[in-house]
Amino acid sequence: MSRALFAAVAVLPLILAAGAAVAQSHGGHAGHGAHAAPARPVQARPQQARPRPAPKPRAAAPRPAAPAAPVAADPHADHDRGGHAGHAAPAAAADPHAGHDMSGMQAAPVQTPAADPHAGHDMSGHAGHAAQPAPVDPHAGHAMSPAAAAAPYAGHDMSGMAPAQTPAADPHAGHDMSAVTGGAPNIPTSVDAVGGRMVETPPPAAARAAPAHAADLLFDPAVMAASRKQLLVENGDVRTTAVLIDSIEAGFGDGEEGYSWNAQGWTGGDINRFWWKTEGEGAFDGQLHDAEVQALYSRAIAPFWDVQAGVRRDFRPDGDDTTHLTLGVQGVVPYWFEMSAAAFLSTEGDLTARAEAEYDQRLTQKWILQPAIEVALSASDIPELEVGSGLTSVTAGLRLRYEIRKEFAPYVGVEWSRAFGDTADYARARGDDVDATRVVVGIKAWF
Repeated sequence: MSRALFAAVAVLPLILAAGAAVAQSHGGHAGHGAHAAPARPVQARPQQARPRPAPKPRAAAPRPAAPAAPVAADPHADHDRGGHAGHAAPAAAADPHAGHDMSGMQAAPVQTPAADPHAGHDMSGHAGHAAQPAPVDPHAGHAMSPAAAAAPYAGHDMSGMAPAQTPAADPHAGHDMSAVTGGAPNIPTSVDAVGGRMVETPPPAAARAAPAHAADLLFDPAVMAASRKQLLVENGDVRTTAVLIDSIEAGFGDGEEGYSWNAQGWTGGDINRFWWKTEGEGAFDGQLHDAEVQALYSRAIAPFWDVQAGVRRDFRPDGDDTTHLTLGVQGVVPYWFEMSAAAFLSTEGDLTARAEAEYDQRLTQKWILQPAIEVALSASDIPELEVGSGLTSVTAGLRLRYEIRKEFAPYVGVEWSRAFGDTADYARARGDDVDATRVVVGIKAWF
């Protein structure tokens, strides 16, 4: 009896040790059909999980070794991995679950990681795209064979997966971009030049080595010269004629009532023209005070500017007519002020000058307000004409016209005039006023 008790006492530690080993081997695999150990909830492991130590073998009765799995077989082929698509476990030692029947086991509650939005997509064509951080791998620490790690989708049915999207074709594929500097071409603009004008490079020397007209190399130069002359006549050397009636008007106011006119016109081309001018005034009782006519040669020297030279002839009721040499300019200054100035040298040696300026202020499409001013000067006294030296007179007017047509417009206005210096003295001596204001009514036309 003492021997049996001694043997039982000696064997008891071995039985306890074997039971502890069995509990440690199967206590962490809750849900296996062959074990009755209660299931423990598995907590989610961090990104870098520490591998669990391999279980110790049974001390009581060692179980037979599981048959070796083929190299290409997925060690987790029988596991339900629907929620872990695309997660490859690191290669480690042999899977401790190899050979276990996992079909009837109830899975332990595991925190499901976030689904990979690119699960099942072929991402081989999207090189350079930043990958999203991988969720926690629930299989971290499980041993996988090198072949299974190389083929993480072994045993999965991929036939229903959508085909991978084809990346857009590179529009510059096949182009030689070696000469591109990476910026816009260096083209000179007006910003690079002084005065805001475009940068212009002179033509090459070879461009001036050939004849002025390349057609002369193929055709008779005389025939081509005649053709170019005819082309100039038809397109650039057009002859025109115009008549401008600046004013035909009647004046009412201080002193006697009278009439006046001012007209001009031309005939010729764009550069050279024959220009004529006439103006004068008289009384309604039939007496003509004075009149003048100018015959001028006009030459364009700039856009909107002409130089004019010719003769002027004055006609007076007493028969004391005078002839003058005339030299002047006429044109349009900025903001469309029309100006003219002329100097006159008479056959008697008297030098006089006159300057005029006017501006059309368009109020509407039909109503136009025209201010105008005229200044007369003399270099010497001319007693027979009752004209003094210096500033002789100033005339200013304001006329409002209505264009019935562009070529015909009646107007009404007011005009003021004043004599200065010795000319004013001559006016007082004959009983006339030095200054006068009158209302004018007239017509402006051209054709």
